[in-house]
Amino acid sequence: MIGRVLAGAAATLTMVVVPAAPALADTTRDQQWYLTDLKIADAHKISRGEGVIVAVIDSGADPDHPDLAGALLPGLDTADSNLAGREGTEDLDGHGTAMSGLIAGRGHGSGDGVLGIAPAAKILPIAAGADGYSSTGFMTKAIDFAIDKHAGVINMSFATGDDGVMQAAIRKAQAADIVLVASAGNDNDISNLVDKYPAKYPEVLAVGAYGKDRKIASISVTGPYIGLSAPGDQIISTDIGATGYKIARGTSDASAIVSGAAALLRAKYPDLSAAEVVHRLTATADDAGPAGRDDTYGYGLLNVVKALTADVAPLPSAAPSGSAVQDAPGDTAASDDLPKAVNVLVPALIVAGLVVLAGVFVAVLMMRRRRSG
Repeated sequence: MIGRVLAGAAATLTMVVVPAAPALADTTRDQQWYLTDLKIADAHKISRGEGVIVAVIDSGADPDHPDLAGALLPGLDTADSNLAGREGTEDLDGHGTAMSGLIAGRGHGSGDGVLGIAPAAKILPIAAGADGYSSTGFMTKAIDFAIDKHAGVINMSFATGDDGVMQAAIRKAQAADIVLVASAGNDNDISNLVDKYPAKYPEVLAVGAYGKDRKIASISVTGPYIGLSAPGDQIISTDIGATGYKIARGTSDASAIVSGAAALLRAKYPDLSAAEVVHRLTATADDAGPAGRDDTYGYGLLNVVKALTADVAPLPSAAPSGSAVQDAPGDTAASDDLPKAVNVLVPALIVAGLVVLAGVFVAVLMMRRRRSG
């Protein structure tokens, strides 16, 4: 899998292709083990992602794949001038096509091909470096485009270094009430060359990967920023070419699956904020590992049906989408998690109050002295 360069540091697509015989379309659905694991058939009786746009900032998407017919909106290629006007539909390595299939694949024929988690959602393909290289400037353009096109979810299945320009773009997307989902990163020689952003930004839901045994995949990184885990091992999806399919593993796939789940929630609960959508995903996850949130599974394993149906208490107050990941469901945020403006304002008011009290005290003393004199 190719690498990318963002902000002067190598960036990686967080999916590893597993060597395998070409998957035939008429057996592909049978290989989608995660559909059964997540009870997607039951979920689709409740929501299929209608009316939701999912921006996939990646390598583009192949419009000729039958499983993506009708799923792709006109997108954008932000990096390669030679692809100007291609609207994000020139995918040079297949990574973005695979993510698009996992999110909104529609299959074809009678139960053939890849079925996505939210097959009625629309994909906004954004090729942020279709030639294999990009920069945070291009990433900013990609996120701005997603905001302008009213995306409800942004999937970012890549890892790169920290950069203030990128973080500003992420915060802008958060302010636009978009659910931000990113792959947590893969534990391999290539991915370890870079840090794990944008997943590490508090505004982003960072997703790790688990396998068929519902245990964390060996390739999935761990850390305090992990918010949720989803299927990410032996994952079959669409590939470039009219009949292309491939099997892969990694947190890229897990991120795309969670983005699909977020699209189901946004369709089912259109009035929920992005923060509340993330809260539902984390609050209804199946706990795994040590009780409560942990650095391996985050809040646990994605439970799509429960996220769609459970009676989840709302967040105590309006909060960034990432805050639902930072604080355990039901916990009240600590003072350190308050917005910076509040942290500055409260001490300032206390100081001002003390100054006023001191002034009153001095005035009383002076009056007493005058009276006694």
